[in-house]
This record gives sequence, C-alpha cells and structure tokens, in this order.
Amino acid sequence: MQARRAARELALLSLPQMPTQPQNLCHKTYDDLVSAVVRVLTEESKDLLEQAQAELQKTKRMGDDHLETALRSLESAINHTYLALEFPLTLQLGARPEIRDYAIQLLTTIHSHREEIHAVISAALVKWELHRLPQIDRDLLRLATAEILYLHVPKEVAINEAVELAKRYSSDDGYRFINAILRKIGTDAVPSSPT
Repeated sequence: MQARRAARELALLSLPQMPTQPQNLCHKTYDDLVSAVVRVLTEESKDLLEQAQAELQKTKRMGDDHLETALRSLESAINHTYLALEFPLTLQLGARPEIRDYAIQLLTTIHSHREEIHAVISAALVKWELHRLPQIDRDLLRLATAEILYLHVPKEVAINEAVELAKRYSSDDGYRFINAILRKIGTDAVPSSPT
C-alpha cells in the first residue's frame, strides 16, 4: 500500500509537467517523473517564499494589522518547502518499478478519459466550475475520480487517499472540499466495467 500511496503522490505532483498524450507517457522513466515533481515543488516553494517575503515587507511598512496575513503566508511557504524537501525521501521508501508503473497508469487513465472525468467532476460541483478550482484541487479530483471509475479502486480508499494528499498540498480547508465532492462522485458515478 505504501508504494501505491507514493505513486499517487508522484502522479499528482507530476501531472502538470507530463505529456497529455497517453501514448507518450509509457516512455517516461521513474527519474522523469521524479524530476518533474522536483521542478514543480521547487517552483511552487520559490513562489511561496517570495510571496511570504513580500507580505513580511508589507507588514513592516503597514504595522501590526497585517502581521497575521504575513505569518500565514510564511507558514504556508515553510510547510510547502518542507514537503518539497521531504518528497524524494518519500519515494525512496517504495519499490521504484511499482511506483512508476502505477503513477504512469494513473496519468494515462486521467488523460485517456479526460472528458468523461471532467464531466463527472463538473456534475458533482454545485455552483462551481472545474477550471476555477486551484490546480492542485482539480488534479486531486481527477486522480481520485480516475481511480474510482476506471481503476476500480474502492471508492473509500480513493477518497481517503485524496483527502490525505489534500491535507498535504491543498489549502487549509481544501481537504474538506475534496472530501465532499468525491463523496458525491462516489455516490453518483458508476465505475466502468473491467476490461
């Protein structure tokens, strides 16, 4: 189970950097996936640290009223940087071929069934549009929906794993939103028949 958890995290974080054509994914190596994740996490950490620094500078100029906002920004940046530094160790704990294979299977499934997955997620969103969600939340919903509908992962497992990833990578309340949407999808959606 540890390998699948690492594969989910690898797929989630490499999704923005991977090709969208499923046939191009099968040639990606484990190192390609890890490199993509490191690039994503490094860039996000850098951006968050720069934002936190700007907030702290603003606080110095504006006084104590903006201190709470600046401290939240700094806390978020520090937490994200910690995750970026921790990620390579997380991957070393699993079996590399098994992690790579499941991560590629997830990415291929998401891209092969992109329209259907988006339709299911959109139907579960009430007064929201998929493209307006933060990238990480969209990707978490895609990942879990693909597992539920096409990879025949028990919906409770897929939802729980997505919620745990949301606690690590989404906003403070993001995991609650992810949980609610995936529970609706788990109730309403009909998994595809195994091939």
